[in-house]
Amino acid sequence: MTAIAQLIDATKTYYCLDCGVCTGSCPVARVFSDFSPRQIIERSLYGLEEPSDGTIWSCLTCAQCSVRCPANIDFPEFVRLMRDEAHQMGFEGVPAHNGMLQTITSIQTGNVRQNRTSWLEGLKTAEKGETFYFVGCRPYFDVVFRDINAGSIKGARSVVGILNAMGEIPVVSNNERCCGHDALWNGDEEKFKMLAGKNLDLIRSSGAKRVVFSCPEGYLTFKKYYPKYFGDLGFEPVHILELLNEKIAQGSIHLAESRAIVTYHDPCRLGRLAGIYDEPRSLIKAMPGVELTEMPRSRENGICCGTTGWMNCSSCSKAIQLERLKEAADTGADTLVTACPKCQIHFRCAKSAFGLEIEIVDLYDMIADRIKSGTGPA
Repeated sequence: MTAIAQLIDATKTYYCLDCGVCTGSCPVARVFSDFSPRQIIERSLYGLEEPSDGTIWSCLTCAQCSVRCPANIDFPEFVRLMRDEAHQMGFEGVPAHNGMLQTITSIQTGNVRQNRTSWLEGLKTAEKGETFYFVGCRPYFDVVFRDINAGSIKGARSVVGILNAMGEIPVVSNNERCCGHDALWNGDEEKFKMLAGKNLDLIRSSGAKRVVFSCPEGYLTFKKYYPKYFGDLGFEPVHILELLNEKIAQGSIHLAESRAIVTYHDPCRLGRLAGIYDEPRSLIKAMPGVELTEMPRSRENGICCGTTGWMNCSSCSKAIQLERLKEAADTGADTLVTACPKCQIHFRCAKSAFGLEIEIVDLYDMIADRIKSGTGPA
């Protein structure tokens, strides 16, 4: 059995009905008419698809096709495994930003010394404890994307401040590595396992019983793929949205009133792939004076931010981003809120390129800015 035949068997791709719903739903296919998930599957079923085919790198793995597929085919997973085969054969996609992000990730697989926690000044953190905050790659994003004011470190400070308001003093480590999401989805399984192994050793040595995430990619990777590759983790991956909603419902955290009309963008990894839709909306609605107006395409129908894994950022990506920003502006909102640092970067990049007016804001910055002093446990 060929490698592709094995992937077809593993992902049950042979259940494809050839209906074309995937292609009709695909944001890439709307811009690039020669890209078609249905045709990739069809060519694979007939043994005509090869790992060297560059079309597999155009897929955003956003799962827009999967949530609508009548046969429940997991096309993003099929693409992920196909890319793994391509990588082993020496075929890659085109890295964005001259491969700088891939280089940073590769360096983290070694015994590198990092300075990624200098932004913690004034916040309460610990070296050991039951709660570990997994920051993710935010510290590097602020350096790479300083020209568009990425805001990633501000978001990380906001999350730690929110945890402090909850009465939590989280472990935040200078030795944390990239979660490995991009390596995994770009076909470099070995790099993913190296990064994951270092993170698991670090977290277990901290004594943490739960690991809190604000990054959708980190949360999904730890929740779904770390157990798949490493078994029982010995701790619970938790998204901060779950904790925060619980604290606000209990009346432990109080938010100040501030007038704003906002719309919310569902990150693919948080929404379609992790199933978290209600929690961010509940938080926005809990902010006194903030009005949430939904875009026509939201929740499971929300559109991707245009690129993933720092690969194949193209005119197609910019077209998708521009379409999404215009859709947000058409709601009458003055602010587009997202809960993903990468979505924020991609939309700020597009906003800068096209001179658009709508503001792009991190959900956790909104919350942190509105937490009343003295809030939280006594």
